[in-house]
Amino acid sequence: MERGKLTAIITGAISLLVAIAYLLLVQILDFRGEMKPAPMMQVPSIQISFVAPPSVFQ
Repeated sequence: MERGKLTAIITGAISLLVAIAYLLLVQILDFRGEMKPAPMMQVPSIQISFVAPPSVFQ
């Protein structure tokens, strides 16, 4: 019974550390400010074309 209790305590401590690290990461990322999209003039335009085999249109 003692080993199970120790495992539960260690697992709980690891869980708390992961949760605190996650909250800190979210706060740091949120602190950077509003995310603004890139200006459309700097985004390269991409043309996508679809070529179907001739059997599709018969």
